[in-house]
Amino acid sequence: MSSDNDIVLSVRNVSKCFEMYEKPVHRLYQTLCAGKKKFYKEFWALKDVSFDMVRGESVGIVGRNGAGKSTLLQIITGTLAPTSGHVESKGRIAALLELGSGFNPEFTGRENVYLNASILGLTKEEIDARYQEIVDFADIGDFISQPVKTYSSGMLARLAYAVNAHVDADILIVDEALAVGDSFFQQKCLLHMKKLMASGVSLLFVSHSTSTVREICQKSLYINKGRQVLFADSASAIEYYLEDQNRALCKKSGTPVAIGPVGESVDTSADLQFKSDDFFVKKNLGRRYGSRRAVINGVDVLSDSGREQDGFITGEMILFRMYVIANDDVREACFNLKISTANGVGVTHISSFERGYHFNLRKGRRYVVDVRMKNVFGGGRQFMLQAGLTSIYSGTVGEHEILDCIECCNVFSSTNRKDFPVWELVDVPFELSVNGERVVSGFLQEETA
Repeated sequence: MSSDNDIVLSVRNVSKCFEMYEKPVHRLYQTLCAGKKKFYKEFWALKDVSFDMVRGESVGIVGRNGAGKSTLLQIITGTLAPTSGHVESKGRIAALLELGSGFNPEFTGRENVYLNASILGLTKEEIDARYQEIVDFADIGDFISQPVKTYSSGMLARLAYAVNAHVDADILIVDEALAVGDSFFQQKCLLHMKKLMASGVSLLFVSHSTSTVREICQKSLYINKGRQVLFADSASAIEYYLEDQNRALCKKSGTPVAIGPVGESVDTSADLQFKSDDFFVKKNLGRRYGSRRAVINGVDVLSDSGREQDGFITGEMILFRMYVIANDDVREACFNLKISTANGVGVTHISSFERGYHFNLRKGRRYVVDVRMKNVFGGGRQFMLQAGLTSIYSGTVGEHEILDCIECCNVFSSTNRKDFPVWELVDVPFELSVNGERVVSGFLQEETA
């Protein structure tokens, strides 16, 4: 547990109310009446947000557009005053918020480096000492001597991040500004942020990319319509966020169900032992949502022979067995499995619909769905299993009904074989030739078949 001395940012009951006027003249009326009458409507962009961030910690902020994320960052940086509550911080804050904020478009890149760095608290001598490092990191070439108004949005992002990342800040705040940069620069920034955190810099990161937030942020704050929903580990906060995002898809489709013989799934539960939801109570640990017209009792992780197994050697066969009950007739059902790292970063997704297989489920029937694959996952790691059941009634991915989704329903681990190690997250197909002669073909699945 961290002590109070480790806390570099403390946000306590922060709220922000904006006055919304229907007509510009109403602002004048409000001034003249000296507060005796309201000519505006109150809009609470934030309401009672509280959290702490300790030294060297990375905290993500997630939420839909208009949730209040940017308003919160402006209050933390001091460019906006809260209506109530307070913010306490220790040390220097460097913030990359609105693209090009703090830059003068008429000044050159060099002049803006000195201007922006001085605003962030550096002396001229300190800027002189870091100037070349900033320019090298931005990597915009001769444009450093050109007015900023001639820059593309990507070049502006490069220079803005380079300045903010080299001022020895105690807290680095990054909004969606990096989204405009090219993929190489985004990766460069992510690696640099990890390096800063390792040196004790705290990171406050806002992004709509939940996978990036999961990857670099230890904790996350989920804000919905200005209110704090959850401040917890990133995996939990993002689960809540995605559940709310998908809530509209958890309603029964108005499309009439027409079950025909083509594509109808066969009830195989009579041939296999069907397990009830009671069996999976201790395994179904993740958030759960859906219309429940068909439900997933759980998913077994088994050996190729059908025995329960929680660890697999690279190249060994894994059997994922899903148990489904149809509470209603369901047209165009899709079985989904997602495999993620222990901290929730997606590795692969298995979907029956996207592979061209269509199933119709009949009310009252039970289904056992088997997915077999060889363990192509990195050794020495633990992986998390997410199960989903949808109805793609329109035939278009993205227009579907979520029948049932369990964010975490099982886990398994992978161990490297000495002769076939997988050092990264997953093994991929490749072919290796030397002087035109093919010496390696295929990949782990084929080599160990």
